[in-house]
Amino acid sequence: MVDEKKFEQAGSLKPGHLVLIDGEVCQVKSVEKSKPGKHGAAKVRVTAFNIFTGQKRGLLKGTDGEVEIPIVPKADATVVAIVGEVIQIMDVNSYETFDAPKPDAESGIPALKSGDAIEYQKYGNAVKIVRKR
Repeated sequence: MVDEKKFEQAGSLKPGHLVLIDGEVCQVKSVEKSKPGKHGAAKVRVTAFNIFTGQKRGLLKGTDGEVEIPIVPKADATVVAIVGEVIQIMDVNSYETFDAPKPDAESGIPALKSGDAIEYQKYGNAVKIVRKR
């Protein structure tokens, strides 16, 4: 499956939207817009967090500049095995197996065991368990 993305103007970003910053999928937390100056264009300053690692990222761009918007679908899977801090999951449609990091306590996902049905997101090589079904 090819990672899909579309392009939008940076000025249209809002909190909660997904955006690619340095090739990483990030969720926008805040957007500040500055007015155009005497010789410059209006700028947008975006603060976002990587949805897979939680790392904070920033983006500064002209409001009419293009940004990449990733399309990150959610899919269903089954927990196959739990090895330390890694959970092996299998997609219920394609039967592909992936290794996903174990969700931390703050994520609100209850403890998982083999055979549990889950929902996950995948973009590139990054996989995240979103919730237990």
